[in-house]
Amino acid sequence: MKIESLHIGMNVRHPQHGLGIVKTVSETTADILFNEGKRTVAPEPSGLEPAEPQMSASGLNLPLKQFVEQTVAAAVEKLGLEKPDSTIEKLGVRWHGGRLVLHPADATLQTKDVPLETFFHKIVMVRNNLRVLEQKVNAHEKFTDGEKVELQQYVTRCYGSLTTFNVLFKDKEDQF
Repeated sequence: MKIESLHIGMNVRHPQHGLGIVKTVSETTADILFNEGKRTVAPEPSGLEPAEPQMSASGLNLPLKQFVEQTVAAAVEKLGLEKPDSTIEKLGVRWHGGRLVLHPADATLQTKDVPLETFFHKIVMVRNNLRVLEQKVNAHEKFTDGEKVELQQYVTRCYGSLTTFNVLFKDKEDQF
């Protein structure tokens, strides 16, 4: 393993010392914390190997930053999640800058005041988590079709309960 491949915090495997974590890296050696203590190792001659999954890409014709952004965006979309800043765009314009104020019946208790964007974000996260749950139920290999239908009914009821908050959404297609 080349010294250039090492980074601090990386898990590595040494033929004699076993598993370790890279603590520091110099030009030719690395300090690695093994179970029996810290050792200074020259990676190439010692037979040091990565002990964690590695990835290399060759022939990449776009900047790494763009590649990572596209990969993350695809994963977020596939999971049915949304970026935090995109949820505010889906909040109806009339609610921007608004506040949710809850007054307890007991006047001696404190009122709860929350920015509407925060409340809206939490509602959208509940929706996203329900979507992921729905996908996991449908893809579960050990559930019978009957069990999937039963669990799906609970998810549907949760969506139904959340329709109260449809008034917050700017676009009809984002509603529950």
